[in-house]
Amino acid sequence: MLGLVSIFIIFGIVLTVWGIYRMKTDDGIFGKSQKSKNIFNLLLMGEASGIGQFLGGIACVIIGIAYLLFG
Repeated sequence: MLGLVSIFIIFGIVLTVWGIYRMKTDDGIFGKSQKSKNIFNLLLMGEASGIGQFLGGIACVIIGIAYLLFG
């Protein structure tokens, strides 16, 4: 079971890093600053946006660590 939790945590780390990369490089349809473009992409595309991947990665890491500690 430790192997599956480790894969979950590693997947979360990869998602977090990829989300940071996507937030820096993605272009948005609307917005003047990169922050507003990222927020619009989150509202429009959800998890496929950089912020969505970043938040999903953090959630994976937190769930994996919580399972290791309390499960």
